[in-house]
Amino acid sequence: MNRMLPLAAFVLAFLWAVAAAAASTSHTIYVTSNGWHTGIVIARADLPAGKIPETADFPRARYFEFGWGDAAYYPDREAGLAQGLGAIMSVSPAVVHLVGLWGTPDLVFPETEVVALSLDAGGFSALIDYLHESFDRGGAERVPSSASGLYDISLFYPATGEFHLSNTCNHWTARGLQAAGFDIKPAGKRRASVLMRKVRELAEEQSVSGQ
Repeated sequence: MNRMLPLAAFVLAFLWAVAAAAASTSHTIYVTSNGWHTGIVIARADLPAGKIPETADFPRARYFEFGWGDAAYYPDREAGLAQGLGAIMSVSPAVVHLVGLWGTPDLVFPETEVVALSLDAGGFSALIDYLHESFDRGGAERVPSSASGLYDISLFYPATGEFHLSNTCNHWTARGLQAAGFDIKPAGKRRASVLMRKVRELAEEQSVSGQ
């Protein structure tokens, strides 16, 4: 008998076990909504090395919330309805709002709607790539913040893409979920309420299927 056959069989079995374990790994993400803006939250412990280096600006954070929006309107705490309508009706640069959370979003922002979703390893990796590529680094490894955030624990960064009526923060969130493999269409998701209705449906489907 060829002595290499048992060794080859062992190696193949080991590789199959590793691949199966990786495929079965589940990651919990959160989709948040304040009634106007939506965001995506991931755990620092799940963040792969080398991805989204801007998170290093929040060394004590256990979770990170990502939002996206108009570069002028989103960071302006004094902006009102007129400015919001102006942003939607024009085409303008965008920013990422990165928040470093000390806990899960339901604990940090109890008044915010929070829906938990599960992702396998492949879906989570695709979501991380989507979030990573949402930062406009201009060829650099890491981009500095462009403005103070809406909270003491957040900052704004230059983003890829342009903000307009058909490409709002909620479209951005929906595209991220779609990239992760969820059955969701970004079209028609301009309003947070419409998007979150679909997100709740996705969570219910996962609950029924035991995910």
